[in-house]
Amino acid sequence: MEKYSKYFLLDVGTVKEYVKEKVGYFGKEEELEAIEIGDGNINYVFKVRNLRNGKSLIVKQADTVLRSSGRHLDMRRNKIEAEALSIEDELAEGFVPKIYLYDEDMYALSMEDISEYKNLRTEMAAGKIFPRLPEDIAAFMAGTLLPTTDLIMDRAKKKERVKLFTNPELCDITEDLVFTEPYYDYKGRNVVLEENLDFVKEKLYGDKELHANVGQLRDGFMNHAQALLHGDLHSGSIFVNREGTKVIDPEFAFYGPMGYDIGNVIGNLFFAWANKFYTAPGNSEFLAWIPDAVGKVADRFREKLNEKWDEIVTFPLYANAEFKKSYIDKVMSDSFGYAGTEIIRRVVGDSKVKEVTDVEDRRLRVPMERALIQIGIKLIKDRGVLRDGTDIVAVGTEYLCPAAVLPAEV
Repeated sequence: MEKYSKYFLLDVGTVKEYVKEKVGYFGKEEELEAIEIGDGNINYVFKVRNLRNGKSLIVKQADTVLRSSGRHLDMRRNKIEAEALSIEDELAEGFVPKIYLYDEDMYALSMEDISEYKNLRTEMAAGKIFPRLPEDIAAFMAGTLLPTTDLIMDRAKKKERVKLFTNPELCDITEDLVFTEPYYDYKGRNVVLEENLDFVKEKLYGDKELHANVGQLRDGFMNHAQALLHGDLHSGSIFVNREGTKVIDPEFAFYGPMGYDIGNVIGNLFFAWANKFYTAPGNSEFLAWIPDAVGKVADRFREKLNEKWDEIVTFPLYANAEFKKSYIDKVMSDSFGYAGTEIIRRVVGDSKVKEVTDVEDRRLRVPMERALIQIGIKLIKDRGVLRDGTDIVAVGTEYLCPAAVLPAEV
């Protein structure tokens, strides 16, 4: 269609015609409403719905620049997201939005509206619990990660997939923000509370043993094309309700170590735990559920990975029990380490989480940040000896304990 053969930015007016004419999701006579629901920094996200019957869809369009800085962005990230969602839907149906159309000329992705699901980060901030979350997210990760490895895939097809999902621009962001700047602030972009500057200098900038461990994790992230990752699987990319779980926004998708996705989920649950521990110590229901959820995500993932392995891995060398154990042990070790790097980077880096920034009382935020940093360090350094969910919950309770709630002197 000539009208949409050349890229231009949609808005709440033009997107209504676009979904009628190009996507074909609505009839020409339908009366539509469009609202922008995205954060407006690197993408435009619109919800378009029929005013009479409520039928709706989401349109996500990539922008050419990062509007906060004017930095030019690779528009191909939108195609990567569309391809990743299609693969994830095939492997773990029901866990991601359905794709209606990916328009390569307009860099626009039209997909299922999942408004009946709510943002997990926001819901946990409100103190809500989701008992089926560990089971669901473990099923999603095992279902999408293992089948995209060399253990299963044809070798030539896997190599083609690796090329397709080469995502240098967004991986570069991760390599800096997650694996470099929290330990070596060479761009001067870290944002650290004045009260914690000396603590960060000692614990993060000056610890050579920690640097060696982070270097190993960084090297694995950059060079181990193990499985097709979501690449940004934090609690803001997970949507939930009492009936189920949806995963969105895999625009950082690439081939990397499985543990990075698993670690992102675990690390972000630690933020919810720390936040409520310091700000709502009386919420006993949430504070009983959240450490249990942290442990269960790790344990249920391992169990489901084992089960999936027995179902689909047939190559004799890989079906060997000792190989399977060593492989899965390494995946779990990586997961705990990457959980640590996710925790640390969100505390001291310039891309933070609301569980940290919403704590305005410095007497609480200062010790909370220190506790999180120490949890992250321990997960990184001890990743090789941590065995299961019980072990990583113990790391949390070591620092999120009654003595830790004493207000800091500020």
